[in-house]
Order: sequence, then C-alpha cells, then structure tokens
Amino acid sequence: MLSWRGGSFIVSELRFDKLVYGGDALGRLPEDGRVVMAPLALPGELVRIASVNEKAQMVRARVEEVLKPSPERVAPRCPHFGACGGCQYQHAGHEFQVAQKREIVRDVLRRVGRIEWTAEIPVVTAEPWAYRNRIQLHFDERKMGFHAAGSHTIEAIRSCDVASLRLQEAIAALREMKRSPRWPRFVKSIELFTNEEQTQVNVLDSGSQRINRGFFEWCEAQPALTGAFAPALDYAAGEGKHRFRVSHKSFFQVNRFLVDKLMVTALAGVDGAGRGALDLYAGVGLFSLPLAAEKGFAQVTAVEAVNSASADLAFNAERHGLDGQIRAVKARTEDYLDSEAVASGPRPAFVIADPPRVGLGKQVVDGLRRLGAQRVHIVSCDPPMLARDLAGLTAAGDDGAYRLESVTMVDLFPQTSHIEVVAKLVRD
Repeated sequence: MLSWRGGSFIVSELRFDKLVYGGDALGRLPEDGRVVMAPLALPGELVRIASVNEKAQMVRARVEEVLKPSPERVAPRCPHFGACGGCQYQHAGHEFQVAQKREIVRDVLRRVGRIEWTAEIPVVTAEPWAYRNRIQLHFDERKMGFHAAGSHTIEAIRSCDVASLRLQEAIAALREMKRSPRWPRFVKSIELFTNEEQTQVNVLDSGSQRINRGFFEWCEAQPALTGAFAPALDYAAGEGKHRFRVSHKSFFQVNRFLVDKLMVTALAGVDGAGRGALDLYAGVGLFSLPLAAEKGFAQVTAVEAVNSASADLAFNAERHGLDGQIRAVKARTEDYLDSEAVASGPRPAFVIADPPRVGLGKQVVDGLRRLGAQRVHIVSCDPPMLARDLAGLTAAGDDGAYRLESVTMVDLFPQTSHIEVVAKLVRD
C-alpha cells in the first residue's frame, strides 16, 4: 500500500529487487509500477522512503527507515558512511557485495550490449579495507574531507577506512597542519599517492595563488608525508620483479593489494612466441613490461597520450633493459590506430587495452576490427562502456568479428559501486 504523509511515501510492501550499477537499489511502487531508485538499501528489504525526485516512470528516493533489514546488512565500519560520497556498499558484507557486482556485470552486458553472458564470471578479490594508494582531499575554511554523496560540498572526515595505512597517517597529519596559522587557506584540493614508504603530495587546486616551496618542506617534515617533494614514486609490482616510476599526473592502479593479480589476470592465456603485441592506453607500462619480460613478445608497442605517463613508460622500459623490445609511442589511441604506420605495418598477435572510464569508443573499436589481431583483452573500469564496446567488437561485419571468450571481475574497489572487468576476445 502506498500513501503520502509529511513529504514521504509510506510503502508498506516495497521490497527492493536488486542493486544496479552506480550503487542504488531498484524496486517498484506497488500502486503504479514505477521504478524506485534509492541508495543505501539492499535487495529484499522493506523500507520507508522519502521521494527526492519524481518523473513519469521513475522515483528517486532516499531511505528514511529500514523496516525489515536484509540478512546481508551489516553495520558500516566508517562513521562517515552515508554522508561521504566515497563508499556506497559498507552496509553490506563483502561477499554479498562481490556477488551483487557480478550480477550487475551480467545485467549490464545484457541491457547495454545485448550480450547474454551465461557462463561463469570468476572474481579476483583481496583484503577489502585499507587498499587505496591514492586519494583526493578537499578543503574549505573550516573543513577537510571528501565530497558528500551526490554533491560537491565537503563532508569533513577524521579517517578513511579504505585508504592505505600510510594514507590514513597522512590524513591525520594534514588535519593537524590545517589547524595551524601556517596553513595556506587558499588550498582547495590535494592528492596523496603512496607506495607505503613515501607519500607524494600534489596540490590540485589552489585557486589563483601559487604554493611556495615552504609548504612542501613543512609537509616533508611530517613523518607520514616524507616524499611530499618527490616528482615521482617507485612502485613495485609483479611480485617485486618490476619497479614502475609513477610521476605526478601519471595513472596507476589504486588497489595496492590487487596490482599483481590484475596483471596476471589480464595477461593469462597469452603467449608471445616471438611475435608482436600492442598495449593501448599503456600508462607507465604495467602490462608492457611483463609482455616483454615474461610473455615472450619480441616487440611491444605501447601507446600512451599523457606526457608524464609516456615518459615514465620509456624510463621503466629502459631501466629494466627492455627498451629494445618496448617501443613507447606518445599518441592518442584513436590517432595511432588510424595512422599509416598501423595500416601498412605488421599485424600484432595480441592487443591489450586499459581505457579510461569513457571506454574505447566507436573510432577505436573500428580501428581494432581493421587491425584484426587474433586476441584482444580489455581492462575496463566502467561496465556500461565495456558492454557498448564489446557489442561493437562482436557485431558481424565484412572486416570479421570477435567472440567474447571470458569475463572476469577484479574487485579493485571494495565498499564502492565501482567495478573492474577484464574481458577477453578472440577473432573468429
């Protein structure tokens, strides 16, 4: 039964059906069948909700009271959960989070890509707390914290349970520094990146004012912030076999426990046998180095558009004595695939792509189809964009199509709604 009372829907029999990508739970109003989307609810729960935004076919709502909780509901570990926008799933146990995310991947493939994936989706997991090696903190005159859920206002925090231990110490140090008259009040945003030995401090937003050297010297004097001056950090991966220089503005995976497992998962089943490989959106070389050093590829072409990451990639290849096998190309992926060198050059046996959240896009999908490598692996942090790209790669056409061979979820972002997926395709 549905009624309106004091600005709220009172729903006596509304039970949420499932979680959907983005963190919301989805249910339907019993009176008219409209979809209800609400954060902080779980499938099967009976709730009282307040309408936030109503449309003809959908109601966005907030949970005011959980009348009958799911047996999977747990007490959130972080006191800021619900107000802070960083985590969406701390009210559910980790195993349940993983199971729900796996079904979300399957659902998104079906809805967005029209791909009915009925095979198993293996999941690669690790410690679900204290895993992040990079965070962004925001500041105003009074507060230091993260963006609040659904807004750009600042939710003040004292700690962050998904941040690594070193970053938790850094948060405490910055909180004390902010109380000092020395603190530059014009600082709006700071990024911290750590290898658990050093912590790099990057000021992302200081308005129109310039941060002087004294601020970084002050940071460097804090035990938790040694490395604040460092233009780059060395990050070990591949069971310590590889060391990656990671500069300011260079991308690196944020889960310190799963970097190695992601590398292994993404490259499993690949054998270079002296052939060529193509690493697109290569970053600092997380996949390029093992392709050359361990998988037997005679030539790895690594394409990266960001200046700092491309320079790091070349440095990392040379440091490991692989500069003869790894060719760093500074270019946008779509431009490289459309170049004459690719059109007239040898076809690589293997392509791996780790695109940003927007995915590959039609131009890159078309370029990959023309290239026709026997095997393509995609590492994606956005399942809807992945589903769109897979639909393009697997569609029938004169240039041949790919067959989706496997889908694996790597749980890089526990407690949040973000999902990492490794999809592997072979050319029919």
